[in-house]
Amino acid sequence: MLDRKIYQLYNDAQEVWVFLRDQQRWLERAQITDLEGDLVTFRYETDEDDEVCSWEETVRMDSIGGITRRLAAVPRSNVDPLVSEDCPEAEQIPDPYPEANSD
Repeated sequence: MLDRKIYQLYNDAQEVWVFLRDQQRWLERAQITDLEGDLVTFRYETDEDDEVCSWEETVRMDSIGGITRRLAAVPRSNVDPLVSEDCPEAEQIPDPYPEANSD
């Protein structure tokens, strides 16, 4: 089951968070760059001592304890989120019952 999920995330080119069970650590914001048999290659970046370092690691499928992806993000600042009325008219979903809302 995990191998199918990893394959799907690889094809979708989505950013993932991966828990490596044998090392007890997370790879954050990683890209799956290659799948070959039971080997998975991840590319990710870290900030260390004012430097951004790029890493690429190849791990065995059975070393992966969990894999997740971000569904949504919300800004931390005091910004009002956009609501449907703020959406451009061309992108708005039409009201299926306009006569019910004509009060």
